[in-house]
Amino acid sequence: MGEVVYDMSDLKRARYAVAAVFAVHGAVTGSFATRVPWIQDHASLGAGQLGLALAFPAIGASVAMPLAGRISHTFGARNALRGLISLWTLALILPSLAPNLFTLCLALFTYGATAGMADVAMNALGVEVENRLHKSIMSGLHGWWSAGALIGSAAGTLAAHLGSDARLHHALAAAVLTVLGLAACQWVLDLKPTEDEEPPPRFTLPPRSALLIGAVGFCAVFAEGASLDWSAVYLRDQLGTSAGLAAACTTGFMLTMAVARLLGDTVVNRFGAVRTVRAGGVLAVLGGLLVVVADHPAVAMGGFGLLGLGIAVVVPLCFAAAGRSGPNPSQAIAGVATITYTSGLVAPSAIGTLAQATSLVVSFGLVTVLACGLAVLAGVLRAGDRDRPTVTPVDAAVPDPRP
Repeated sequence: MGEVVYDMSDLKRARYAVAAVFAVHGAVTGSFATRVPWIQDHASLGAGQLGLALAFPAIGASVAMPLAGRISHTFGARNALRGLISLWTLALILPSLAPNLFTLCLALFTYGATAGMADVAMNALGVEVENRLHKSIMSGLHGWWSAGALIGSAAGTLAAHLGSDARLHHALAAAVLTVLGLAACQWVLDLKPTEDEEPPPRFTLPPRSALLIGAVGFCAVFAEGASLDWSAVYLRDQLGTSAGLAAACTTGFMLTMAVARLLGDTVVNRFGAVRTVRAGGVLAVLGGLLVVVADHPAVAMGGFGLLGLGIAVVVPLCFAAAGRSGPNPSQAIAGVATITYTSGLVAPSAIGTLAQATSLVVSFGLVTVLACGLAVLAGVLRAGDRDRPTVTPVDAAVPDPRP
């Protein structure tokens, strides 16, 4: 087999293509989240039953993510991403079709499994492009995911406002997003394994190199999940705000994270991953302290904004570090993704359980303590850090070592 050569124009095109895939992935999440009340009513579920069902996406993702590396090895990175992103977009249709709790749990397990595998495949390709460009791009890619989620959420909000049937809404959204995802995949890097490269195992525990990196991601995702699910409740119950202002706090948190991720690569390229995460950890701790001591809604909203700013780029940098931490990037990324998805599964219920036993103030005290872990553990990202990267010249050809 001949050596594939990528010039700078190929790499830039691949970067934009992967960014588009991230946006499509996020749009599916946003489209689903806005129609959860419709799905709950359609399946005739109580709050407890819905909470049980909503645990299944994370379970499905955690089970299936280790398979992504094997699929990419078998079919090549581009074909694997084509198939996995299509399965993910089409899985959007399933939850709204479920008539009861059992079928909804099965639908959400499938929804989560396809989400997780597509997540690993697109992050692995993002790391490959980043390595060839010799500069950080992962924060921006996750920023496009957040932007896609906001767009999907806005479209879903409009559909819900118009009273549309979620089955029709999700079928149309799935069709559009599948076409967009397949179009974007046309331009991602077409990486294939060498003839003597051993295929990754179908199922495996996270590699040792991923555990500490995953711990950093765990702290960030715990804070993210707690803030997304409980910030509005915190303002309403602790500070007595209106429902509209409480909802605005959650929206502001999401916007802060999206903007910070889109701009984060500039900071990472200037200061490196370790210093960026340490500084982010300090901001997140300050934000958590403001939330805990807040006696006015503006103070709490500022605290949640600092939390979002502090944790925004952590998960992208964890994926980037995992992709450079060992010989099998997909396996390491799958390990980190499994740990972070677990954190996202645990955080909302942990905050609620602790709040019921004590108070929401104590719950966000725990979030603040975990935010300290970002500053303490940031050094484990050093394997993937670039303090002052040298950008490849525009006219340079970048060889791909894989045939």
